[in-house]
Amino acid sequence: MAVNWAGLVGVIIFYILILAIGLYASKKTKGSTSTDEVMLAGRSIGLSIGVFTMTATWVGGGFINGTAQSVYADGLIYTQAPWGYSCSLIVGGLFFAKKMREQGYVTMLDPFQLKFGKRMGGLLFLPALSGEIFWSSAILAALGSTFSVILDIDTTLAIIVSACIAMSYTLFGGLYSVAYTDVVQLICIFIGLWFSVPFAFTSEHFTTISGPNSTWLGTWDNRYAGEWIDYAFLLVCGGLPWQVYFQRVLSASSARYAQILSYSAGFGCLIMTIPSILIGAIATSTNWTATDYKREVEDSNLVLPLVLQYLTPQAVSTIGLGAVCAAVMSSADSSLLSASSMFSRNVYKLVIRQHATEKEIIWVMKGSIVVFGALATTLAITINSINGLFYLCADFVYVILFPQLVSVVYIGFTNTYGSVCAYFIGLILRLGGGESLLGLNPFIKYPYFDEDMGKQLFPFRTFSMLMSFATLLLVSRLFQYLFTNEVLDKEWDVFECVTNIPPAADSFEMKPKDVDIGEAIEVRDNGEKPLKSNIKFSGVFNPGYDIEF
Repeated sequence: MAVNWAGLVGVIIFYILILAIGLYASKKTKGSTSTDEVMLAGRSIGLSIGVFTMTATWVGGGFINGTAQSVYADGLIYTQAPWGYSCSLIVGGLFFAKKMREQGYVTMLDPFQLKFGKRMGGLLFLPALSGEIFWSSAILAALGSTFSVILDIDTTLAIIVSACIAMSYTLFGGLYSVAYTDVVQLICIFIGLWFSVPFAFTSEHFTTISGPNSTWLGTWDNRYAGEWIDYAFLLVCGGLPWQVYFQRVLSASSARYAQILSYSAGFGCLIMTIPSILIGAIATSTNWTATDYKREVEDSNLVLPLVLQYLTPQAVSTIGLGAVCAAVMSSADSSLLSASSMFSRNVYKLVIRQHATEKEIIWVMKGSIVVFGALATTLAITINSINGLFYLCADFVYVILFPQLVSVVYIGFTNTYGSVCAYFIGLILRLGGGESLLGLNPFIKYPYFDEDMGKQLFPFRTFSMLMSFATLLLVSRLFQYLFTNEVLDKEWDVFECVTNIPPAADSFEMKPKDVDIGEAIEVRDNGEKPLKSNIKFSGVFNPGYDIEF
């Protein structure tokens, strides 16, 4: 097949448009040295743009390609990502968005570091980073497969070019550029995919999805019930502790808006996934040997681009390709900005160089965008399964970060000892289950392990999460008892979080409230003990910022 030059020109024009919009939006942060402006768009995201950018964050290339792939390969009954992530957004709005926004944090990891200490926050950054990187990889891999089918362009080249464009406007404009381009991208996704569906339905090679031989709904097998439950909880609960989500929550102009954005995006994700489900269903009832493709589909990763290429006219397939490009851009830029925001603030600023200036932090963030973008691009080129990456990206976030997120938001007595133990218990139990995508064989065979397939049928991810959560609670209580009852001398409190608390702690928590200028305010350290310093309020206070005294 020769290169589709018309389609290529259309994609180039689309990329130029997105780049122009991103660079135009970057003018809002031009010359700004405020991390609040660059990372959170000045906390000024309203409802209109907020709904678009929150929805576009999840509706990426991995989301729409992976959904079509799953419907084709396994059936709708096993396609859990659309409703799983939608439920996750709604749960986030109910239980986490308001509380996090009211505290005025800058990143998702801020409350972790306030409660468990700066270094523990840096350790928790690792699973958060892996989630964002795997997410970006899934998105870029989806784009590469689409380019290779529709345009006959080398997959590697398509992935690299797309990643570079997403990085470029994110570098200059931060969240402003990401949010403004999300509006255009989400519109393109909606129009592009819905425009393609009627043509695919009326193709001469398509039969029907309502016949007795139709397979798109899938067939339930009780053997996989545990695995199904495992993935269901993984998607709903594992979709919460993401900086890419909380970055939108924290950028909302109010706590109430943060909740509304979450609810709206949850319903938006369901609506946006319908055309992908239909495309996957169409693929199951198509006589592929009669098309120009001339063979059955062996690689389910290619389902969506194959339907666009062989069941729709060329002009329509190009429009559909534009939708995939838009989906990729809308999520890749968000993930890269989220990962770099956490690194620059929660690792570089609070762990490595505490006295770094705002300008220095922004430069570190921009450098991180390039580094993390290169890493995600490399993984997208070397790992094949889009849907596998799509699930894997939430694993470590679910097992390790979800229990700790619930803890810092709702549970007061947990401490660093419990956090450290829970971290490694969760990590060992999850890795023990194995991971074929990473070539890791299971060294823990959970109940119902299938020897023939080498597959865990027990919901071991959820089990690992629950064990991590239980460890966090029990170990925290244990050390609290040992130190407060003087079973252990306070000098053994090496994490300085129970009794051996420094008289002038360098990190503290303040509850946001209205404070008048000149009013004395009480500051508490990580151990909830008031510091003795008599501090007078002398300006506008935002609890997301550090205060030096």
